Amino acid sequence: MEQTEKKGAKATVQRIGSYLSGMVMPNIGAFIAWGIITALFIEAGWLPNAQLATMVDPMLKYLLPILIGYTGGSMVYGQRGAVVGSIATIGVIVGSDVPMFIGAMALGPLGGYLIKKFDDFFGNKIRAGFEMLVNNFSSGIIGFGLAIIAFYAVGPFVTGLTNLLASGVDWIVNAGLLPLANIFIEPAKILFLNNAINHGILTPLGIEQAAETGKSILFLLEANPGPGLGLLLAYSFFGKGAAKSSAPGAILIQFIGGIHEIYFPYVLMKPALFLSVIAGGVAGTFTNTIFNSGLVAAASPGSIIAILALTPRGSYIGVILGVVVAAAVSFLVAMVILKSDKSTEAIEEDNFSAKVQESRSLKAESKGTNKGTTAQTAVTDDTATVGQKEVKRIIFACDAGMGSSAMGASIMRKKVKDAGLDISVTNSSINNLTDEDGLLVITQKELTTRAKQKTPGATQVSVDNFLNSPKYEEIVENLKNQS
Repeated sequence: MEQTEKKGAKATVQRIGSYLSGMVMPNIGAFIAWGIITALFIEAGWLPNAQLATMVDPMLKYLLPILIGYTGGSMVYGQRGAVVGSIATIGVIVGSDVPMFIGAMALGPLGGYLIKKFDDFFGNKIRAGFEMLVNNFSSGIIGFGLAIIAFYAVGPFVTGLTNLLASGVDWIVNAGLLPLANIFIEPAKILFLNNAINHGILTPLGIEQAAETGKSILFLLEANPGPGLGLLLAYSFFGKGAAKSSAPGAILIQFIGGIHEIYFPYVLMKPALFLSVIAGGVAGTFTNTIFNSGLVAAASPGSIIAILALTPRGSYIGVILGVVVAAAVSFLVAMVILKSDKSTEAIEEDNFSAKVQESRSLKAESKGTNKGTTAQTAVTDDTATVGQKEVKRIIFACDAGMGSSAMGASIMRKKVKDAGLDISVTNSSINNLTDEDGLLVITQKELTTRAKQKTPGATQVSVDNFLNSPKYEEIVENLKNQS
C-alpha cells in the first residue's frame, strides 16, 4: 500500500512537471532571445547600447509571462483558453513588482479552464445567430474578472511567495550549500522529475535573479551536461556490450544535442552510477559557485552550444570549468564502478536492453500514460497501411515537440529526400497536433494513444526509439510504392 502511494505521488509530480514544461518549452526561443539581448546590450554586456537595452525589462515583465499564460490557456482550451489566460496574466503582471512566471503558470490554465466550463454549460443554450456575440463577451467578461482578482489578490500573493523563495535561495547560495542541491536534482532527472524542478522552480527564480544581477547560477543546476558526459565517456572506455558500443553516439546526442534522456538507461542498468552523476553535479555546481558564474537565461535543451550562447561576459571560464570538472568527476567515479563490475558481456546486453525499456516506462509514467496491458491494446501500428493511404505530410510528435522528435524528424527528412519523395517532415508536440488529410504521425509507443485522440483520421506509427528505428526504412519503401 505504501509503495502504491509513493508511486502515485511520484506520478502526480511527474505530470505536474510535464504540464509546467508544456507551458515553458514552446516559448524557450523567446527566453533565448531575451537572454541574448540582455547579454549583448545591457551596460555590462558585450555591445552596450542604452536604446536597445530598453527592450530587456518589457520582455521580462510582459512578453515572457504573457507567452506562458497564453500557452497554458491554449493547452486547456485552445484559442479561447489562450485569450482568457493572457488577459488573466496581464492582471497578475501589473499587480506585482516581480516577473510573474509563477503567476502566469497558474492564471493561464485557470483562464482556459473557466472559459471551457462556461462553454460546456452554456454551449447548447445559445440561440442561433448569437454565438459570436456570446463567445466574445463571455471570454471578455471572464478575462476581466480574472484580471481584477489577479491584480488585487494573486499578484501580491505570488510576489510574496517569490520573494520568500528567492530569499531562501540567496541564503543557500551565501551559506555555500547550493552544490548539495545536485544530490536531489541528478536522481530526479533519471526519474523524469527534472521538468517539475527546472521549469517549475529553478527557471522562475533564475529569471528573477538574472534580472537583478545579469546572470543566475540556477540555470546551470539541471542543464549542466558535464555529469552525463563523464558517465558516457566512462562507458565508452570501460563499458561492455551494447552499452559500450552505443555510448560514443550517445555523447553527441547528449552533449551537443542537449538531450540528457539518452544517458538515463546507462545509469538505471547500474544503480551505483547514481553516485557518478551526483558527484559530477555537486562538483560542477561547486566550481560555478567558486567562480560566481551563471547564465543570462535558461539553456534548454541542455546543450553545450546553448549554454555557451547564454553565458555572459566574464563567466566563460567558470561555466566551462563547471562542465569540465563535472565531467571529470563523473568519469572517475563511473570508471571505478565499471572497472570493478564482474558481470559478463551477455548479461550486460540483457541488462542494458531491460533498462532502456524501464527508462521508457518511466518517461511514459511522467507523461501520465501507462504502459500496461490496456494501454498496449489501445496502441496501433499502421506501418503496413502507409502505402495504401496517400501521405502528404509526416509529423514526429512528442510531449514537448522539441528534442527527440526534432531529431527523429531530421533523420526521416533525410531518408525521404534521398528517396526522391516530395513529402513534408516536421515535428510537433502532442497537444498541437491537428487532424488533416494525408497525415502520418510517428510517436513513441507510450504516446500513440494520445496522438490518435488528437488525429483520429491520420495514419499512426509507433516506434521504440526516435533515433534508431528499423520502421523508418519500411515507411519510406511504402511511400515510394504509393508515388
